[in-house]
Amino acid sequence: MERAVLASVLLGLLLVQQAHAGSASVAVAANFTAVAEELAPLFKAETGHDVTYSFGATGQLYAQISQGAPFEVFLAADDERPPKAVADGFGVDGTVFTYAIGALALYSTVLEVTDGKAALEGPFDKIAIADPATAPYGRAAVEALAAMGLHEAITPKLVTGENISQTLQFVESGNAELGFVAASQVIGKDSVWIVPADLYEPIRQDAVLLRTGAENPVALSYVEFLKGDKARAVITAAGYVVE
Repeated sequence: MERAVLASVLLGLLLVQQAHAGSASVAVAANFTAVAEELAPLFKAETGHDVTYSFGATGQLYAQISQGAPFEVFLAADDERPPKAVADGFGVDGTVFTYAIGALALYSTVLEVTDGKAALEGPFDKIAIADPATAPYGRAAVEALAAMGLHEAITPKLVTGENISQTLQFVESGNAELGFVAASQVIGKDSVWIVPADLYEPIRQDAVLLRTGAENPVALSYVEFLKGDKARAVITAAGYVVE
């Protein structure tokens, strides 16, 4: 009898949760794609709510936000655009926080890159990077090349991806022998060199609640979910640092 009562209560709670289920639209930096997709079902299980993602380069996403795209939360790959969103009137003041700190990696499917500098100085035709004008990981790659004194020599070999996901595709499709990607994209893969952190500015990835989501409790819940232990554990396991 007690089990039947408990089952009835749990079913009632589930139905109430489903009745009030909603969704939020989140703009996500491309390097965080796999992690965001892993977080979505955890968020659903915890809150009953759905989240709809739009992935892309941080600069491109911000341009869409500034042009009225109906995103409600913005997960950038830098710590510049979320505060800018607030300053420009698109973000909610006081909601900016760092959800992850990324690492840059050199990756190849055809070359040995245990010694990254040696690989960069060796024979190859093409190396892929994300567009440094819109993608923070691309900018970090340029900084690392400059710090190693290789930028001038490497420039003629550069193939530029629109975002870090396309950059990875260039390497894995064989269109480039080498590529600077997010370390989180190549966890567990062979021939990866984690670029020393002192060769580029820290890739602090900030999030912000956008004004379009200020009245949506699901958007607010998602922001709080990102700060929780479950989300932080997933983010850390994916190769990021959380504070």
